[in-house]
Amino acid sequence: MQYSRWIYWGQSRRRQSSPSPCQPPLFDEVQNTVSLSGCKYILLVHVVFHLSGSLSYSWWSCSQGVLLPVLKFQQSYNLDHYKCCCLLTLIYNSSIFPPLYSGYPFALFQRYFLFQKETYLIHLYNVFTGLSIAYFNFGMQFFHSLLCVLIQFLILRLMGRTVTAVFTTFVFQMTYLMAGYYFTATEHYDIKWTMPHCVLTLKLIGLAIDYYDGGKDLEFLTPEQRRFAVRGVPTLLEVSGFSYFYGAFMVGPQFSMTDYQKLAKGEMTDVRGQRPNSFVPALKRLSLGLLFLVTYTLSSPYISDEYLISDDYMEKPFWFRCGYILVWGKIILYKYVTCWLVTEGVCILVGLGYNGTDQNGKPMWDACANMKVWLYETTPLFTGTIASFNINTNAWVARYIFKRLKFLGNKLLSQALALFFLAIWHGLHSGYLVCFQMELLIVIVERQVINLVRDSPTLSTLASITALQPIFYVLQQTNHWMFMGYSLVPFCLFTWDKWMKVYKSIYFLGHMLFFTLLLVLPYIRKLLVPRKEKLKKAE
Repeated sequence: MQYSRWIYWGQSRRRQSSPSPCQPPLFDEVQNTVSLSGCKYILLVHVVFHLSGSLSYSWWSCSQGVLLPVLKFQQSYNLDHYKCCCLLTLIYNSSIFPPLYSGYPFALFQRYFLFQKETYLIHLYNVFTGLSIAYFNFGMQFFHSLLCVLIQFLILRLMGRTVTAVFTTFVFQMTYLMAGYYFTATEHYDIKWTMPHCVLTLKLIGLAIDYYDGGKDLEFLTPEQRRFAVRGVPTLLEVSGFSYFYGAFMVGPQFSMTDYQKLAKGEMTDVRGQRPNSFVPALKRLSLGLLFLVTYTLSSPYISDEYLISDDYMEKPFWFRCGYILVWGKIILYKYVTCWLVTEGVCILVGLGYNGTDQNGKPMWDACANMKVWLYETTPLFTGTIASFNINTNAWVARYIFKRLKFLGNKLLSQALALFFLAIWHGLHSGYLVCFQMELLIVIVERQVINLVRDSPTLSTLASITALQPIFYVLQQTNHWMFMGYSLVPFCLFTWDKWMKVYKSIYFLGHMLFFTLLLVLPYIRKLLVPRKEKLKKAE
């Protein structure tokens, strides 16, 4: 059936709310208005319910204000079904981004009316705008974030710069987040108060650790810790402004209290005493984000999470199932890329993205970069994708989790614990644990393969042949995105029954391949790496 994937796409967007008794007459009117076929009718019903949930309006308002005008537009201009679906998807995607786009007018106001004003005005402005975004999206549930910010301030003041304060912060903030996940979790990805709260959780834990470091002598701190250590005692207004900064409240990026303090003082600028020349860099990131939004929108009718568990997908041949996961894994991440590029533009515009100058004296605006787009699109390595995706969150975990576990004396164990933290921070679904377990396995195997190619004269010579390099690149990219998509299946499908169904359909290909490589690579290394190379490496 040619519209089956679009129906699955519509089902994947459907909200949990049940229709009211008066809904069918309206949808009958819609169907009669534009003479929809049964498939199109079902799809558009699903879309309008999802729009109503996302826009925080009633289904009636969305039907009258969105669905009917779009369908009449389709009829007037003879749009085919695909174009109509794309238009509705674009409206949907645009509906979830206003809190992100709203950061631009907020940032412009701060640039032109609050630059180098009294710091308390900056803090008040950030608290007001951040709380407004929280209330607009989640109603009275904004109190969750407010409560955690207030308690965090009390912990800093009452417990001071102590290990106890750090431990209490970690336990309280993570427990509160886990409880939120437990009481609000569904089998679908929902936009609810826990989405910005997970960002806030990292921010407040990082603040507690930086505040603790601020009480140590400089000689006991690493250069990185010296940079982020909070020396003064933050006020309640300062902690609140840091927590609710409008440019990063919803989806990040992560930034430190020290950078926020510099922003409030007007020091985050490439020209001392003047507004940052960041308008063009911010516009570039916004434009890039919109490009990814359009790409994701045009692909959505064909690529969906729900289709992976459909009967239609299961009936396809093995090569198709693998190929679909490859393409799906690439496209599905674009929604995250869009969010991060849009919010990065806000941070750049207000000055928070300023990161000093390069060796040529040119200002850099990547302090809040969550994406290295070129690297993300071109790298054939899993580690390259990790280095280019969700950069600030990964840097936060490296700084506050991985490096703080150095006392364990085992780098692999520290990495495993850091990934375990990332998994439970994302949520309580089993899919998160499986995803990050797979990431650890793939990274370990990839590093072993890279070392093998480097140390083996035969393989290094083969890899250096110019004529073969394009072939190797294509093969690497195919392998890379096939198993990147494979790892993302449990991450996006959440529950055991869903991701297990997909994995069974492709015979656990990723697990079979990488566990096999993990076992056989040491023996391959013995065959291909000369003994003298091993001795040299040991020395």
